[in-house]
Amino acid sequence: MYIFGFDLAQILPFILVGFFAQLIDGALGMAFGVITNTLLVGLLGVPPALASQRVHIVECFTTASSAISHLINRNIDKRLFLRLLVPGVIGGVAGATLLASVDGEVIKPFVLVYLSGIGIYLLVRGVLYPPTLREAKHVTPLGLIGGFLDASGGGGWGPMVTSNLLIQGAEPRKVIGTVNSVEFFLTVSISIAFIFHLGIDDFAIATVGLILGGVAAAPFGALAARHFSPKFMLILVGIVLTATSAYGIWTALT
Repeated sequence: MYIFGFDLAQILPFILVGFFAQLIDGALGMAFGVITNTLLVGLLGVPPALASQRVHIVECFTTASSAISHLINRNIDKRLFLRLLVPGVIGGVAGATLLASVDGEVIKPFVLVYLSGIGIYLLVRGVLYPPTLREAKHVTPLGLIGGFLDASGGGGWGPMVTSNLLIQGAEPRKVIGTVNSVEFFLTVSISIAFIFHLGIDDFAIATVGLILGGVAAAPFGALAARHFSPKFMLILVGIVLTATSAYGIWTALT
């Protein structure tokens, strides 16, 4: 059976990955990239650089619509936007360049360890939810590190930057709107860097599958956000990421 010219057996795993990732992202407002990359690398065996490239190309579409929505609803803090934009893009391009220039089998365990760390971090956040609020500091270094890790790890901009700013006490509406809007420019920059280094061949099936799964899950993600608590969802994501990454580390080292 074929769908949009692709063999259903080949594209179905990517549709399922995109669906699950968007379901969680729609409920939490973050984690599409890190969940997708974890499942692609840890379960489907996709090389880290190709996985990150595919995830970021898909996110160019999802983050564009998100940025426009936040702009219309005036959820963007202009000063915070500029403080995150430049270091985020610099870090993202640097991370993509590093990942594209290193052998995938060599860096794969390190990527999975990073993703496992993100999973544990989100799990702890869920257990301790709600966080203690403090004044937000060190925005520029956070953007640089978040961009670098997002590209080299295939995801993590939202969990790293949004969570850090919220924990530090910044206004939630402005933080989510601003970080999501910056993410569009970040994903475009990272995608261009990956295309420059890796080319644009051999990613159509995965990309189309992730987009189809993500679009199909969008309304269900909104329902999940309405009916499930952030505490429950953070714990769920933390468990899934940690378990999947641990499995990927085990298979990579054996």
